[in-house]
Amino acid sequence: MSNKVFITDTILRDAHQSQAATRMRIEDMLPACEALNEVGYWSLECWGGATFDSCLRFLGEDPWERLRALKKAMPDTKLQMLLRGQNLLGYKHYADDVVEMFIKKSIENGIDVIRIFDALNDTRNMETAIRATKKFGGHCEAAISYTESPVHSKEYFVELAAKLEKMGADTICIKDMANLLLPYDAYELVKALKEKVSVPIHLHTHNTTGTGEMTYLMAIQAGVDIIDTALSPLANGTSQPSTEAMVATLKGTDRDTEIDLGKLSDIAAHFRAVAAKLKDQGSLDPKVLNVDPNTLLYQVPGGMLSNLISQLKQAKAEDKYYEVLEEVPRVRKDFGYPPLVTPTSQIVGSQAVLNVLAGERYKMATKESKGLLRGEYGQLPGEVNEEVRKKVLGDAELITCRPADLIEPEFEKYKEEIGDLAKCDEDVLSYALFPQVAKKFLEERNAPKAEENAVRELIVEDLSI
Repeated sequence: MSNKVFITDTILRDAHQSQAATRMRIEDMLPACEALNEVGYWSLECWGGATFDSCLRFLGEDPWERLRALKKAMPDTKLQMLLRGQNLLGYKHYADDVVEMFIKKSIENGIDVIRIFDALNDTRNMETAIRATKKFGGHCEAAISYTESPVHSKEYFVELAAKLEKMGADTICIKDMANLLLPYDAYELVKALKEKVSVPIHLHTHNTTGTGEMTYLMAIQAGVDIIDTALSPLANGTSQPSTEAMVATLKGTDRDTEIDLGKLSDIAAHFRAVAAKLKDQGSLDPKVLNVDPNTLLYQVPGGMLSNLISQLKQAKAEDKYYEVLEEVPRVRKDFGYPPLVTPTSQIVGSQAVLNVLAGERYKMATKESKGLLRGEYGQLPGEVNEEVRKKVLGDAELITCRPADLIEPEFEKYKEEIGDLAKCDEDVLSYALFPQVAKKFLEERNAPKAEENAVRELIVEDLSI
């Protein structure tokens, strides 16, 4: 790659996922696509993560249709998605045949770059997705989920990156989902990675703790190749640092992005109106724009914080908020220091709430906590507290193999279950990932429209005269 810093803009995915509960619609995206296509981004992140679920569940959109529309509107820019390894875009592991078919169809429908991560950094959970991405001609960006703990050293991440490169990664992403990677640590980590691996290094962070731009600047000094930013109307706070700010900062230096600030300004004007609309709808809460250095103390990402608050509200125990925050790192230690990212952040958070509310630690355990401790999600990075494991699981047998090895092929089973509601393999995949939500969506999509019914009835009446 040249010496310039390349930019991936997250305005069409992570920016509105982080700030507005993933509620941006395709109609809000398309008017800006021609201009976005001309900017000269390395890629545009526009799919995956929570967008798939949100399209089906809240927006009444077909996520596959969205992808095809975006590809048609931006043929010259690489489109990027986020994929949770063997979990795809759902919340459990899927069989290898479903993972392979999902990746095949994602690439066929317009995805160029697939960023693949695993919540536990268990590379066995990334194998099939990496292999399939390469098989079907996609760009494989393997990600390391960044976190801090006694087991997550710089050396740990460098070895992990080297392993992912050997597995076929075309680029390596440092995925810093909670903005825990501080500027000088970013410098050291990027420098070590550049010495060990030969593929480009892509850095993803947020501005949750207020250090995002400084982290990027230090990583750039160390030679990082690509950074994730968001156009200013949906930047900062729990989102990514602003694209315009980083482009302006690097202008005229030997790492100039070569992106035209004037073009960005025009596109930002469109998204300012979109952000205002999301705010009016109640999707964009101004609280997400705040900086919260407490994240550095508790390592709780923004999305996880809102979950905790909501759980405590339901239990009428909001006064226990700080007790729960202090319990989170203790549960995480007991569970072998998993990085706090979907789904492990939800599992650890819910267990911390239960421990505090029950007045006795692990008196009750969620199904997901049991699964994590049993090995259903993969290998935990550190040593598990065996007393806790015994209390939660009793004598249940532990899973030590790759969890997906225990899942029989299931694509044909899903196809049979959904039957005629599915008009193509993409519909079957939507159903496989979100059975109830997708079934409801497909039923509504396939139902004849009310106006068509009325016309049909009139025709029948005319014919019967």
